[in-house]
Amino acid sequence: MPGIEVSVVIPVYNEEAAIGSVIQEVKRAMMGDPRSFEILVIDDHSSDATFEKAKAEGIRVIRRPVRGGSGAARRTGIEAALGAIIVMLDGDGSYDAADIPKLLAHFPEYDQVNGARTSEQGTLRWLRAPAKWFIRKLACYLTSTHIPDLNTGLKSFKKDIMMKYLWVLPDGFSCVSTMTLAFLANGYAVKYIPTQYRKRIGLSKFHPIKDTLAYLATVLRMVMYFKPLRIFLPASLAIFILFLAKSFYSFTVTGSLQESDIMLFLTAVLLAALGLMADLIATYQNRG
Repeated sequence: MPGIEVSVVIPVYNEEAAIGSVIQEVKRAMMGDPRSFEILVIDDHSSDATFEKAKAEGIRVIRRPVRGGSGAARRTGIEAALGAIIVMLDGDGSYDAADIPKLLAHFPEYDQVNGARTSEQGTLRWLRAPAKWFIRKLACYLTSTHIPDLNTGLKSFKKDIMMKYLWVLPDGFSCVSTMTLAFLANGYAVKYIPTQYRKRIGLSKFHPIKDTLAYLATVLRMVMYFKPLRIFLPASLAIFILFLAKSFYSFTVTGSLQESDIMLFLTAVLLAALGLMADLIATYQNRG
């Protein structure tokens, strides 16, 4: 399919109730955009009629031979997409496809444009909202960037840049956070626009405990990949301050340093050295 400029990729798993209406929404939204486009559905080996309903819409559908998770489906979609710009949205009807042209309007100036949700419509909001807030604030600190919505499922980006970071995408839900952090941590231009978030159609596959922990691990892992000093240096400084306080107490009480004081000092120095070494390795690996 030559001449495709935008690929709208929709990863799905057991979304037979929503996928038809989502595809229709995308078609209507893209008809008003001047760019040539394709719609590509990645079926992560659904056990219902998702694949058949997507095929009935007359668009390209790829069915994975085994279920790999949301991240695995997104990797498949990125690799198979024909467009230089990729738009991704969930296939559960929670995002309004009418916002897609708003994202595309910011290319080529930006490298990634995300829809920042203005509300939380997921299950167990009392648990998800504070957990997401904490993880988002941690990501803001570690990347030195304001991030309105870390794990939005509505995002657009340049394919050639994302291809360089496919290796960091995990298989689970935290893959969308990884995409955002990969661009931010490597200095690419990222923008957010407000987007409506609706109650999903069908049952959620999100596990509140397991997937929240995965999001937290993703933030820490991505910073270790690209900006390790943001973790090592504060930890080293905190332990060094503890060493100073403990040493002052030891001198006051015993008149000499204790073994525990020396261990704290060595730990602080070791963490700083490890951080510098990790930063050198990350800088070398990311030069290309």
